[in-house]
Amino acid sequence: QVQLVESGGGLVQAGGSLRLACVVSGRTSSDYNMGWFRQAPGKEREFVATISRDSVTTDSADSVKGRFTISRDNTKNTVYLQMNSLKPEDTAVYYCAAGFTTSANPTHYYRWGQGTQVTVSS
Repeated sequence: QVQLVESGGGLVQAGGSLRLACVVSGRTSSDYNMGWFRQAPGKEREFVATISRDSVTTDSADSVKGRFTISRDNTKNTVYLQMNSLKPEDTAVYYCAAGFTTSANPTHYYRWGQGTQVTVSS
């Protein structure tokens, strides 16, 4: 059974950077396309970025384009989300997810991590 564990969240000032990591266990990460989503209090879960099994295809939400970068290292069974130029509106719980497609639709992912909190102060 595949399990996903996120890490790297924390408190950062606006303009700062964080790198989130998602370790895949139970199966090799190269079996899955991966995505990052986030959910702020009182809001629906929203798409952040996705990456294909072989890293050839990536996509990200317009709100994070040019600031966030998704990558993966299948030798380490790990997916990363590098977040630069953080804004207070990026504050949310960030989740990684495994699926069979690269998609912005959370229903296309069938395994989720527990989430990691990112808080950006102004």
